[in-house]
Amino acid sequence: MVADAGLFALDVLLVAFAGGAIGATVGARAALSLAGLTIVVGEVGNFLTGAATGSPAGTTITALIGYGPALGPHVAFAGGVAAAAYVGRAQAPEPSFSYHRAKDLSTAIGVRPDAMLAGGAFGVLGYWIATLARTAALPVEPVMFSVVLTGLLARVAFGYPLFGSLATGLLDMTPYERGEIRTALADRTDDESETTRLAVEPWTPQQYGWQRQAVLGLVVGLFGAYVAHVTASYYLAFGIAAASLLFLVAGQEQFPVTHHLALPASIAALSLPGADPELVLLVGAVFGVISGLTAEFAQRVLYAHADTHVDPPAIAIVVTTLAIGLLTGIGVFEQGLIPPL
Repeated sequence: MVADAGLFALDVLLVAFAGGAIGATVGARAALSLAGLTIVVGEVGNFLTGAATGSPAGTTITALIGYGPALGPHVAFAGGVAAAAYVGRAQAPEPSFSYHRAKDLSTAIGVRPDAMLAGGAFGVLGYWIATLARTAALPVEPVMFSVVLTGLLARVAFGYPLFGSLATGLLDMTPYERGEIRTALADRTDDESETTRLAVEPWTPQQYGWQRQAVLGLVVGLFGAYVAHVTASYYLAFGIAAASLLFLVAGQEQFPVTHHLALPASIAALSLPGADPELVLLVGAVFGVISGLTAEFAQRVLYAHADTHVDPPAIAIVVTTLAIGLLTGIGVFEQGLIPPL
């Protein structure tokens, strides 16, 4: 099993390097959607064959490919994020993309050896971090914990400010709502002074805002809890949500990002074995709302004012799984986090 491979298994490290390079080539969002499609295939296969979650028979496709060292978010998505940060340093401003180019996760970088090397290196780093988090039994989802750390490390490694430039309060999104651009910021002397880059850049503007995130979290939380309850799969709803990012990559700009809402709801639903369906759905809805609001807070603190992508969904999953772990520790839930793959 992947969880037992260790930090220096050469075959796994080579695959992680390839996965990160693939993420760099196709773009981080496309890589995550491919992972989602693979997870759906794996989890449907598990359901049809009756393989138990966490058993060797139930982990071949999900653990080894979709959520593992080949296409897992900590490898391929992280590699795509790092590559975008790497090439974004020298990319010319693009009028059709009003954010810093290092935040462009939907455009495929293509076959650029230097970007592929950067993505591959971060794919290996992402695998290492997730493995260490799992080995240390940290009470959080290790893959998304790795995604958060590699995003921050890419920001530092490629010379970007850790938190970005603050023109107003950290949580203030009104400059975006007013349509203010970076030229409105005083004393700009770099290349951005001639661009129309927004002064504050919300992650997923189609769903930003506390109310939108809460309502979306409620709906997807119900969906994720139901899917988990009827299939006993932690990952199927997540896979469906991640696969749906293909619509966003294809240019459907109003399509929402929801995988961070589906996964905590699924985990919470399966942390109540034997509970009535109504309670399971309620708990899933609550965790969907909490995750949506956490993602909104995270995007305001670590994304909107900065130059590169640090993933708000991954932060939300880390926070909500930590909450699930703590609730398990005090006896509210009967089982904790996802069984190790």
